[in-house]
Amino acid sequence: MCTNLVPAARGAESGLDWNGCASSTETMEVDPSISARRRRFASLGALCGRLSMERRKLATVAAAALALAVAYHVVFGANGLTVYEQKRNESQLLSLQMLELQQENDLLTGRVNRLQSDPNAIEHQAREELRYTRPGEVIYALPSK
Repeated sequence: MCTNLVPAARGAESGLDWNGCASSTETMEVDPSISARRRRFASLGALCGRLSMERRKLATVAAAALALAVAYHVVFGANGLTVYEQKRNESQLLSLQMLELQQENDLLTGRVNRLQSDPNAIEHQAREELRYTRPGEVIYALPSK
């Protein structure tokens, strides 16, 4: 660093740089160890920059892979959308089956109530299942096809 205290206006006229230090077109002698150290720091800075970019790329790839894994689990996992759709269809089928069974249960309940209270229903059931007849009746049995 130049410690010459020449004013800047006068330096422009006398060939001095803006700090008032002598300037020339010749290259200044620089200590080779300082120059090598600066090159090493510059290459280290460039390496850190490349590593930072590689880390960002790696983090982006890892985040994308994680997002794909989560999306796969959401769609195809144990409680995913496909399983949910299957369970919903199964639930609808079971609801229909339950409705049919409830209707059949209502019919059977009505039949039980009639058999407990209606003598005509009891007689009809006895005639049909046990082949009972009244005195003087004749039953004709037709061959089954």
